Amino acid sequence: MDRLKTKKIRVGNIYVGGDSPITVQSMTNTDTRNIDATVSQILRLESEGCDIIRCAVPDMEASDALKYICQQIHIPLVADIHFDYRLALNSIKNGVSALRINPGNIGDKDRIKAVAEAAKEKGIPIRIGVNSGSLEKDILQKYGKVCPEALVESALRHVDILEEFNFNDIVISIKSSNVVQMIESYRLVSKHVDYPLHLGVTESGTVWRGTIKSSIGIGTLLCEGIGDTIRVSLTGDPIDEVKVGKEILKSIGLVSKGIEFISCPTCGRTQIDLINIAKQVEERLVNNNKNIKVAIMGCVVNGPGEAREADIGIAGGNGEGLIFKKGKIIRKVKEEDLVKELLHEIDKL
Repeated sequence: MDRLKTKKIRVGNIYVGGDSPITVQSMTNTDTRNIDATVSQILRLESEGCDIIRCAVPDMEASDALKYICQQIHIPLVADIHFDYRLALNSIKNGVSALRINPGNIGDKDRIKAVAEAAKEKGIPIRIGVNSGSLEKDILQKYGKVCPEALVESALRHVDILEEFNFNDIVISIKSSNVVQMIESYRLVSKHVDYPLHLGVTESGTVWRGTIKSSIGIGTLLCEGIGDTIRVSLTGDPIDEVKVGKEILKSIGLVSKGIEFISCPTCGRTQIDLINIAKQVEERLVNNNKNIKVAIMGCVVNGPGEAREADIGIAGGNGEGLIFKKGKIIRKVKEEDLVKELLHEIDKL
């Protein structure tokens, strides 16, 4: 699929927009002032493939903690700032790679100018974050409700403020908990600007519901070529956000690194404990970065064909299964040995 051409912006040691790969972001849910807990969580997120991390900065103590957090992690850190422009200035001084602000709640233009000038001096981009729950009163009055046009007008207003101060390293996010509204908002703003777009469905819910809503919203836009970086917002462990984000990219062919895992839904023809086998194999392959397709199939109807299309896989029988590799049957294995033997063959690939 063809991506819309956007400006390429440096965020720490990586790039967002332009011809850069689409990045996956998350946000810590630790108290940023707790340096050890925050660093520990970020390192876990790094191991899952998180590209960019964001931390809440509610006060000056949290802003000061960023200095020591940045020294111990390996991915760009974005400081999430609201209301107090001094937190942004201090976070820049303490080594963050980017800021997330809403210029509308930072204060008067002199304060916004101070943040923009400090960020520009350090080569730090600013993400303008507009949410459906934080629209300006005059825009709400104009449209009478939250709608894509209102969200985009708010975002463009903030862009104009930064551009007024010659600041152009901008990333834009326009998030809504309403999936259709989110999709329409990004479609609309992509017609007005060429700044990189940060995609996400805000407050999408628990891991189950949030994964569904985020996959529809983010996936739809990515398939249309819209979006340069993504964050799946889930109520739960941020690790799940990264896992879902990577899987969204992988499922539509935007990430080639890592295992593509397919398994059948099972039916009355299944004669092995396929659900448990699939779970075991998937868990064991979580951190495996081989570029292969693994198929776990339950019966002889679709199983052999699907497994043959994969690099390696199994097709279940009656208390046993066939292991396929590159379209050829390797051998028949008892059900209790299927997981072990399949993983052994994967290791050999």
